[in-house]
Amino acid sequence: MSRIGKQAIPLPKGVTVEVAYANVKVKGPKGENTVAVDPELKVSVADGSVKVERPTDQRRHRSLHGLTRTLIANAVKGVAEGYSREMLIKGIGYRAKLAGKNLELTVGYSHPVVVEPPQGITFEVPEPTKVVIRGIDKQLVGQTAANLRSIRKPSAYHEKGIYYADEPIKLKPGKTGTK
Repeated sequence: MSRIGKQAIPLPKGVTVEVAYANVKVKGPKGENTVAVDPELKVSVADGSVKVERPTDQRRHRSLHGLTRTLIANAVKGVAEGYSREMLIKGIGYRAKLAGKNLELTVGYSHPVVVEPPQGITFEVPEPTKVVIRGIDKQLVGQTAANLRSIRKPSAYHEKGIYYADEPIKLKPGKTGTK
């Protein structure tokens, strides 16, 4: 059996889970999230925990077992605590500011780049060179962070661009030149 799949998901206080045919609806203090589940897998809620069971040991069922359990666990954590991703902006004159809900980036283009947050995502700018992305959907927070990073990817030769806060900075040596 899948080691991840057979673990029960404990439900924190204030989080409820409803199982309907092929959907698991998770409600909590931060909001509501829905996870699509393969109809062949059995999801049960009992004693303050959620358990996922598979019907057979076929390869397809084995692969879906751990995946489904992890997706539900991520949804439970998201509605209870939420997810966030920190981004750093490095470079001379590079900065970010909020314009209503939208994020306005000045990152070396001839015009400021305006980023509209997807539904369920909020931007925070504690400093002009730091952006925090918050939401209840782990996948959406990560995808939004990746989209933000792709606006001005980190340079391999200069320390400038949009970085994840925990991303190591690898700089290549420049040309040495001979005289």
